[in-house]
Amino acid sequence: MAGRQPVNNDGNATEPRVGRGTARTGVWFVGARGSVATTAVAGCAAVTAGLHPPTGMVTETAPFTGTGLPSLPSLVFGGHDTAGCPLPKRAEHLTEAGVLPHGLAGAVRTDLAAADREIRPGGPLAGDTRTDGELIAAFATDLESFRERHRLARVVVVNVSSTEPLPGPHAVRLPPSSLYAAAAVRTGCPYVNFTPSTGLRTAALTDAVAASGLPHAGRDGKTGQTLLRSVLAPMFVQRALSVRAWSGTNLLGGGDGAALADPAAAAAKNAGKERVLADTLGHSPEGEVHIDDVPALGDWKTAWDHIAFDGFLGSRMVLQTIWQGCDSALAAPLVLDLARLVARAHEAGISGPLPELGFYFKDPDGGPAGLSEQFTALLSFADRLRETR
Repeated sequence: MAGRQPVNNDGNATEPRVGRGTARTGVWFVGARGSVATTAVAGCAAVTAGLHPPTGMVTETAPFTGTGLPSLPSLVFGGHDTAGCPLPKRAEHLTEAGVLPHGLAGAVRTDLAAADREIRPGGPLAGDTRTDGELIAAFATDLESFRERHRLARVVVVNVSSTEPLPGPHAVRLPPSSLYAAAAVRTGCPYVNFTPSTGLRTAALTDAVAASGLPHAGRDGKTGQTLLRSVLAPMFVQRALSVRAWSGTNLLGGGDGAALADPAAAAAKNAGKERVLADTLGHSPEGEVHIDDVPALGDWKTAWDHIAFDGFLGSRMVLQTIWQGCDSALAAPLVLDLARLVARAHEAGISGPLPELGFYFKDPDGGPAGLSEQFTALLSFADRLRETR
């Protein structure tokens, strides 16, 4: 299964054999013991073993056949985290919460344990006296060691950690997400930011990112409410209906809910949600998105939207939507998609931001805002990858 090391006759792990056509790809999660990363590791192992179908993985659909994406069994997982709960135990907690199906955590325990052995301490923690440069160097050493230890063709760094507040205009230190992103650039690792956090989007890294020639994608994965907005907003434009106001409320628990209880973190999250409306409608309608932390909901989220719009002769009308889903189960297949797509882009020599992957993000690196147009761009990207084989 994915991430599993072979063992010798003594039961000890051996170095993986990597021959022609069997090169392996590393997926290094920032936030490696969180719900999304745990679900992704468990899900990759389950699909590889034939225990579950790859539901939600766009890269496993027909248009991506022959594009040369790294196979699921070839993925090796590791990462950084400040949490100490091992992945097998974290998977048990997710089973109790109804995120993972019963029995899955036990069935893929070996794969979870293998990934957990590759998780290194993140930072900075409270009381950490290391400078930004020292933290970046430590994270880079972890990445290089992971790549060399498993003889990986490449490592894709994927940020799935909790949302952090955007840095102030006079901040003297880089935010944690940018420290990890800097380590990725230093070690030649393609980068994906699935969170609203700063990551590569800071002036301090602009020159290094441009000089690296690395493919990168982000920001903030589009899993629920904004996914629906990116479908509905073009509908109003195409039908020449005038949207007056678009308000929303999110109820969620878990680590995401706790992080977004901070108004500064919530503001970073909402910026992406608002962008899709402004880009599609051509203006920002009245209304705001409110995020409420409800710990009892755990990993489950309810998102409600209230859309006020005008029709012919000024007739005032309303559309309301309710989205209820499991954030980790929605995000995990997208994270696996992105890791594979960006790894393949790196192999193909494609560099810089990848607006063709805007299909996956609230705040993409350019390109259209409507989901249909974004999907067309993604399919064109698949064709481009196919042509480079």
